[in-house]
Amino acid sequence: MADDLLDRMRSNPAGDWTISDIERLCRSHGIDCRPPSGGGSHYKIAHAEIADILTIPARRPIKPKYIRLLVSFVRLVITSGVRRQT
Repeated sequence: MADDLLDRMRSNPAGDWTISDIERLCRSHGIDCRPPSGGGSHYKIAHAEIADILTIPARRPIKPKYIRLLVSFVRLVITSGVRRQT
């Protein structure tokens, strides 16, 4: 199911994606998805084995460029071999 969501995001980054979709995808791949804190407006996407932190605006609509960045981040996690099995 997670790979199906990843494939759908990759195929249609301009879709009507929500933060809950992003959280579900991250959770299924063992990626931290932290909500905005301290008055911020961006979710923080991170993984212990990946140096980069991706930020995604919490407001809708989520722009396609952020979905493309998320798909690339998840693929990096998968190809690095650190994906948590669920």
